[in-house]
Amino acid sequence: MATYKELKAQAEALLKQAEVARRAEIAGVVAEIRARMQEYGITLADLKGGAKKAKSRGAVAARYRNPATGDSWSGRGRAPGWLADEEAKGRSRDEFLVG
Repeated sequence: MATYKELKAQAEALLKQAEVARRAEIAGVVAEIRARMQEYGITLADLKGGAKKAKSRGAVAARYRNPATGDSWSGRGRAPGWLADEEAKGRSRDEFLVG
């Protein structure tokens, strides 16, 4: 049976071999990609612009406003601390609705 030191040396040697193999494979893949890009006239700009961009959503109007501080909340996501505190005091969320 192999000793711990022998097994550790074998593991390190395998990791080095794996890294050499990985680099060789990457070089082959990069060469293939470059050849395809040249064959079809693809540029880096084509690759960057190829993905669809998500529509940017505009700002959401405030539905609730804290009259004391002017802080507002759209009603989306987690309620802000000021509103949660007021509700804990027994006030209704409807009291803070924006006109």
